[in-house]
Amino acid sequence: MNSPRRILAVVALSEVMGMTLWFSATAAAPAIAREFALDTATLAWLTMAVQGGFVVGTLLTALTNLADAINARRLFGMGCVLGAAANAAIVFAPSTAAIIALRFCTGAALAWVYPPGMKIAAGWFLQRRGTALGIVVGAVGLGSALPHLLASIGASLPWRVVIGTSSILAIAGAALVTATVTDGPYVSASAPFDRHALRVVLRSRGTRLAMLGYFGHMWELYAMWTWIAVFAASSLGAGPRTGSMIAFITLSSGAIGCVVGGRWADEFGKAAVAGLVMLGSAACVLVTPFFFGAPIAALIVLVVVWGFTVVADSAQFSALVADHTARTHVGTALTLQTSAGFLLTMISIRLVPPAAAVAGWQWAFLFLAPGPLLGAIAMHRLRKP
Repeated sequence: MNSPRRILAVVALSEVMGMTLWFSATAAAPAIAREFALDTATLAWLTMAVQGGFVVGTLLTALTNLADAINARRLFGMGCVLGAAANAAIVFAPSTAAIIALRFCTGAALAWVYPPGMKIAAGWFLQRRGTALGIVVGAVGLGSALPHLLASIGASLPWRVVIGTSSILAIAGAALVTATVTDGPYVSASAPFDRHALRVVLRSRGTRLAMLGYFGHMWELYAMWTWIAVFAASSLGAGPRTGSMIAFITLSSGAIGCVVGGRWADEFGKAAVAGLVMLGSAACVLVTPFFFGAPIAALIVLVVVWGFTVVADSAQFSALVADHTARTHVGTALTLQTSAGFLLTMISIRLVPPAAAVAGWQWAFLFLAPGPLLGAIAMHRLRKP
């Protein structure tokens, strides 16, 4: 039976499986660094290469209108399989350059996993779209967290096992979506190629403001997700295993935040909730120096609150874009939004290590605060006619 709830559950589970590819190498980074003698700056590229590949993949998909011209379920399946293949090849990579190149290819493939998953969910929900997309983005966060959990509880496991496991999960996600999911009635399953699609999308004031809010959100999100393990290990004077566990707690809190934020958004308004939680995450950024060196219990309280607020708004930007965009251009709009947003993450991720080198890890995250603050302003403007 093609009930919306069943479809949503399958899509969410498949997103969990597919998105384990994103942070698989980041979670295995300490072991990779030891084997290939990498410094901190090079380690950043294990995540930045994925961001770069994702940006290129989403940009090409948006420019060619593929996100609407090709069925989202087929795109999702192809993205999972291609990403799993590129990720698995890292196991045999002979050098750091090869690993980074394969991470780029993995990110490019994930351009056909994340946005299409949101489009599939948006197609089955209209009145409760905020909650539905909150569950999907929460699944993305949980999938991103799982490699950190595996790295923490299986600290003695070879890093190649962590990588291989994520590829197997991604292929299983592809099989689930292609075999059991059908198209919903609220967005077009596919649409004719439209060379003016980007111009049509950007003509909408609501779409533009939703995208601006998303950009402020993304300035903070992935820089925090990428470096929270290192920040925690440095704060506690602990090893990478403890840092990975703190990172898992952080990202898992975000998965809960996405679901709760979606429910709040459907109750009180998407823009209002997004603006409020962005103010909350900005406040968490500003208090991080006061938690540095604090007991582990205090640090866990911070990362639970920060992990919740930093991503609780994420799905609402996608829901707002879907709400303000013509149904034949939703895939293109979502893909364009994520492409530009992830391009910003490459800058903020890369800036954290220099900030830590100059001021210390205690102060390394402070420059992220303007992102959510500016995003909150965009959400305030969106609420006005």
